[in-house]
Amino acid sequence: MPAPVVNNVMDALFSAAVTAKASDLHLVVGRPPTLRIDGALVPVGGGVPLTAKQVRELVYGVLTKEQIARFEQNLELDAAYTTGGARFRINVHQEKNNVGMAARLVPVKIPSVADLSLPQAVADLTTLPHGLILVTGPTGSGKSTTLATLLNLVNERVAANIVTLEDPVEFLFPQGKALIRQRQLGEDMRSFAEGLKHILRQDPDVVMIGEMRDLETIATTLTLAETGHLVFATLHTYSAATTIERIIDAFPPHQQNQIRVQLASVLRAVVTQQLLPKRGGGRIAVREVLFNTSAISNLIREGKSAQIDTVLQTSGKYGMYTLAQDAKRLVAEGLVDAKDAQTLVTRPRERA
Repeated sequence: MPAPVVNNVMDALFSAAVTAKASDLHLVVGRPPTLRIDGALVPVGGGVPLTAKQVRELVYGVLTKEQIARFEQNLELDAAYTTGGARFRINVHQEKNNVGMAARLVPVKIPSVADLSLPQAVADLTTLPHGLILVTGPTGSGKSTTLATLLNLVNERVAANIVTLEDPVEFLFPQGKALIRQRQLGEDMRSFAEGLKHILRQDPDVVMIGEMRDLETIATTLTLAETGHLVFATLHTYSAATTIERIIDAFPPHQQNQIRVQLASVLRAVVTQQLLPKRGGGRIAVREVLFNTSAISNLIREGKSAQIDTVLQTSGKYGMYTLAQDAKRLVAEGLVDAKDAQTLVTRPRERA
């Protein structure tokens, strides 16, 4: 299949994703192209299954020669692709010895605090001079979007030096008061750990780490927050309590007491979110918000993260609440169905 035809087909699929307001486009051998719309998978392209040859040609048609070489060496590739004014974060992978692709639609415009219904207390975190702010949740819960909104608040307000480490670069920030360097894994750095190792030489005020993936990245992130920088990062965790446990359990037992003390000192907030179907169409974020009060800090230092949920439930005056409490609010406001909310809040807690 000639390359221009391949690109035309892919551009048509990407365009269909934009028109349908889909969050994702999937290409899998033996299945038709599939969009995720409001959380549901919907076949497109006439429902005709794709062959292995077709998927390979379609995917390779949107990659550069360098990206193809990297994929064939590592069998995984994260990259960004822009077409028709729309931007996608694509993951190329192998499955059953075939090429597959998942493409996430990235909004061109960075949403506002109001667009995301972010609490003002969360938005105010961007005014802090230093510390660690974590945005957590499962894949596809909007963590990158929330981070982009928070960073853009800094960009609009302060002449700060912002450095982001991303995989891949998703949102492109508009010109504001800040100086922004967006560094992409695989192209601008070899790993998050390597990127962080030299970041102090770049004179950052604010740092955003796309994902705290390993012990070295977590350790360096904590140190950055401890040395006078405002640091934003993500983790794939389902609650504030499991976020704390995940960070501490990443370290060997003999270091964990020291890490508890360090985390209790540098942590400013954990915002955990998941998405639920919204009445009338679309999806809406359900959040759990933890601020590091003296009570929370004591629990972290003493290794009593299991008690964090109890403190969250009774700390509404500080702007804190659990996923269950936020889901109950959304049901009361008629924004989500009680059945969907119950599915969310009764899901077993993830264990780190």
